[in-house]
Amino acid sequence: MPVNISAKLPAFSALERENVFVMSADRASMQDIRPLEIAILNLMPNKIDTETQLLRLIANSPLQSDICLLRTASYDPTHTPKAHLDAFYHTFDEVKASGAKFDGLIITGAPVETLEFCDVAYWHELADVMEWAKHHVYSTLYICWAAQAGVFYRYGIGKRALSRKLSGIFEHRTLDKTNPLTRGFDDSFRAPHSRYTESDSAAMHAQADLKVLAESDEAGVYLCCSTDLRHVFVFGHGEYDADTLHNEYMRDSAKGLDIAPPQHYYAGGVIGAVPPMSWRAHESLLIGNWLNYCVYQETPYDIGKIS
Repeated sequence: MPVNISAKLPAFSALERENVFVMSADRASMQDIRPLEIAILNLMPNKIDTETQLLRLIANSPLQSDICLLRTASYDPTHTPKAHLDAFYHTFDEVKASGAKFDGLIITGAPVETLEFCDVAYWHELADVMEWAKHHVYSTLYICWAAQAGVFYRYGIGKRALSRKLSGIFEHRTLDKTNPLTRGFDDSFRAPHSRYTESDSAAMHAQADLKVLAESDEAGVYLCCSTDLRHVFVFGHGEYDADTLHNEYMRDSAKGLDIAPPQHYYAGGVIGAVPPMSWRAHESLLIGNWLNYCVYQETPYDIGKIS
């Protein structure tokens, strides 16, 4: 089943070219079905790329989803045209004032992990979103920095700075294949990471309300969740395209940053030789499992009853 988005959104034509099932809002309105209501709080600088990456994964699910794109009001993005934001995004204040509830919420990563949480320009707004989500969203998926922010806000689990940026494609072990989120997972899988900090893995393992589901010897915890599946934390970037780590490396190098090439990434170790995709299947399975087992199977049919 498709995601329902505006036909004018750049992701619509991009995904149609890839033969990904997307549906215009006009066509969706004629179907007699209650789609899932999914909000995406997009904190990434290049919002158009992130929209396309996430919508590609959501569209791979057999469940129909209406998408609401959110942005911060307390910080104006500088890498996405204002016209695009005005046309396709709502602020949290607007959604909160409307009284809307959502079956699922995705909070993306953001390139602010070197800052203390309280020093991030929109931290108070993000904290308000996470507090509001307790009673207005059934299940929330946090990605990369948002996962670090989520375990800090909900469990007081801190983060530490790494000696240098962790960037590359890393091998992970599936620790529990009986959990709904990892149903169908292989014993091991590859996934991208791109960050300067990491959350305290020992604290996550020790937290009674958290279940660590996948981790890496090199990159640490990749996936954990609350025991009730209403909070899912992904510490990597499984939504990334094949060339995203390359583009980040070239951007950082152009800024003169002391950064190493992404690990286990370039084909043959040749800088610029973007590798074939080796992580999308597992990430699609993860997002599909989240939408099905954490959202669709559990959320009330009357969305107003979410509490």
